[in-house]
Amino acid sequence: MPIIHPKADVHSTEIGENTRIWQYSIILKGAQIGVNCNICAHTMIEGDVEIGDNVTVKSGVFLWNGTRIENNVFIGPNATFTNDPLPRSKVYPKILFGITVKQGASIGANATLLPGITIGANAMVGAGAVVTRNVPEGALVAGNPAKLVRYIKQ
Repeated sequence: MPIIHPKADVHSTEIGENTRIWQYSIILKGAQIGVNCNICAHTMIEGDVEIGDNVTVKSGVFLWNGTRIENNVFIGPNATFTNDPLPRSKVYPKILFGITVKQGASIGANATLLPGITIGANAMVGAGAVVTRNVPEGALVAGNPAKLVRYIKQ
């Protein structure tokens, strides 16, 4: 059974065993969250989001429709995910471009990820990076725009 703080606003029933959801989190109907996750305070997860097992989502993270997070992923505080490549007020695209974060990847605090990209398995995005293209498996990227720094030994 998940552990849900009484001040969280949770509308999804698809939340795994031992997942913890903290205060002031909003989780919309249809969101899927795996087992043993930690969804910290002040987060928002839309309905067409899938989160695997053992995922940490730190405070200030909003996961928009189309986002796919695989197992054992760490998302640092205030990391920004996007899904609309041409955002305009009151103009809603027919297709959203979600972000995919593959197994074991880590996203640093305040990183920004543009629509439609994939972060490869076991990759690491440095704090404050602006990721404008796919990140290869096992890569460490940093900067604005994010550039390959090196590959991480596994």
